[in-house]
Amino acid sequence: MASAPQFIFSPLLSLSKTHPPHKSPFNFLPPSLITPRKSSTRVQSGGIELGDFGARDPFDAEIESNFGDKVLGFQSTEHKILIPNALALSLAEQNFIPNSQLQHPMSVDEAKQLLFKVVGWRIVEEEGGLKLHGMWKVRDLKCGEELINRINGAVESTGYIIPTLHLDPPNQVRAELWTSSIGGLSINDFIVAAKIDKIKLSDLQPRQRVWA
Repeated sequence: MASAPQFIFSPLLSLSKTHPPHKSPFNFLPPSLITPRKSSTRVQSGGIELGDFGARDPFDAEIESNFGDKVLGFQSTEHKILIPNALALSLAEQNFIPNSQLQHPMSVDEAKQLLFKVVGWRIVEEEGGLKLHGMWKVRDLKCGEELINRINGAVESTGYIIPTLHLDPPNQVRAELWTSSIGGLSINDFIVAAKIDKIKLSDLQPRQRVWA
């Protein structure tokens, strides 16, 4: 079972110019405390660089409200929004990436890093290489068939080869994901796993018993 991801925050260098502070009741503070500075935060999860996150400039309506007179801050400070890189986006929002015949399958360590970004999947090492396994409990066989149809529908639009799906009586569905052309796992397997994670399951799962 994958452990909870750990987030590492490290400040970057200042990305904006500073401006003289406007009049405020805090002008008695030392300059080191009242000099405005703009910084951004670089976020990492499980060793994966997620991108830089920064602040924004105030809207015109916010400036007109004189909000700067009510807070300890500087409305004239320049801010810059830094767009996170692709790895910061949800895997479910990413597009299928064509595989090259010369492409190598992911190593175990690389696959474990991406395992943080999907829910309920596990890595299994078999003779043919690494695979992703997922399993769901449903209410009955009819619900299992419906789940398989939903999985096929979610995967079909990606161009991904339909995953290997098993319906095990009385109420279990299993899925196996891997890229057979490279003999192991690729980023596409995790993209498909993330898209499957978004499928609605609440109406298919066993009902919880309520005791009076």
